[in-house]
Amino acid sequence: MSEHAPHRFVDDYLLYLLARASHTISAEFHASLRRAGLTVPVWRVLASLSGAEPQTVTGLADACLLQQPTMTKLLDRMVRDGLVRRLPDPRDRRVVRIELTPKGQELVKEPLEAAKRHEAQVIQRFPQLDAEAFKALLREMIVRPARPRRALAA
Repeated sequence: MSEHAPHRFVDDYLLYLLARASHTISAEFHASLRRAGLTVPVWRVLASLSGAEPQTVTGLADACLLQQPTMTKLLDRMVRDGLVRRLPDPRDRRVVRIELTPKGQELVKEPLEAAKRHEAQVIQRFPQLDAEAFKALLREMIVRPARPRRALAA
C-alpha cells in the first residue's frame, strides 16, 4: 500500500485480519486435504476427535465451525463410512458423544502429520513470531470472547 493510498478500515481491523490470515494460510493446507480425498469438514471432525475424549455433537460442531444440523448430517455419513461412532452419555441418556473408530484414527494419522509440517512451514516464514505466545493468545480469544459493553449513560 503506498503512503498516498487511502487507508481502508479493513486494513487495520482485527476481526478482518484474523479471518483473512486464517483463510490465506488454511487455503494452502486445504488444497493438500483435497488431494488426499478429504473434505475440510471431515478433516476438522477427525482432527478434533484425535487424541480426545468422546465429544458431544454440540461441542464438536462448535470446534469444527459448523452448525449443529450440518454437523449431524456429516456425522451420519462418517458413521456410515466407519470413521466415527456414537456413544450414549452415561450421565445423560439424551446426550450422544462421538469418538473415532480405529478406521478414523488410521485415516487421520497422515493428515495430522501434514498439518504439523504445514504449521512449521508457516511459522518459519515469521522468525519474529513467538508461536507459543501467539497460540496462547488465540486460545484466550476463543475461550474468553469479548462481551459487548453497555452503552454509557449520558
